[in-house]
Amino acid sequence: MSTHTDSSRRTAARVAGIGYIALFVLAIFANFVVKQGIIDPADAEATVAAIREQETLFRVGLAAFIVVFLIDVPVAWGLYVLFAPAGRTRSLLVAWFRIVYTVFLGVGAVFMFLGLEIATRSTSLGADVALLMLAAFDFTWYVGLIAFGLHLMLLGGLIIRSRIAPRLIGVILAVAGATYALDTLAHVLVSDYAAIADVMLAIVAIPSIVAELTFTVWLLRAGRRSSPVTREETAVPARV
Repeated sequence: MSTHTDSSRRTAARVAGIGYIALFVLAIFANFVVKQGIIDPADAEATVAAIREQETLFRVGLAAFIVVFLIDVPVAWGLYVLFAPAGRTRSLLVAWFRIVYTVFLGVGAVFMFLGLEIATRSTSLGADVALLMLAAFDFTWYVGLIAFGLHLMLLGGLIIRSRIAPRLIGVILAVAGATYALDTLAHVLVSDYAAIADVMLAIVAIPSIVAELTFTVWLLRAGRRSSPVTREETAVPARV
């Protein structure tokens, strides 16, 4: 492996690691502080009133989602470059599933903006339509999270096969990906999702936080090393 390739992969690891930190902070703020703190899915009038009262905060939350949408692109690139020695085709497939998720998040942000515009402008559409737009954001994001779940499962499998990163990280990433996919299917298949929402939140949050924080630490360490190639990787020939 050439020095240039080693340097590129260290850069890719740093980009992905720093991106993961930014995504973690922005997503928690946008989703849990802003969206869940302002939107009441069962009360359109209360939601519109809350958006009008906290319009600046809502706009900042929307901006955070848009920044997440943009940051995911270099993160996908970084992961592709870093894991390409384990198989360019497989690594590209992992990156594409993350890009598909990112596109759905971008589309969801459009629905969120429409909900904001309807809630804060004098229109004849009403609070119910504003809430419908915000619900459309949720479902668009959930569909994207299926792709994100597959991205994590494939990335975990790639790590387990290649040993470029510790196998344990691959296992917990794959488990986290499966919980994302399970949660989205539950939204579609369970008529009263609210009844299991707290349980599903725990099922998704615990493995995903552990997996992605652990992976982030590894990425940042890999970006600082003289070479991100592990001893195990040297025994793994590059694959298609």
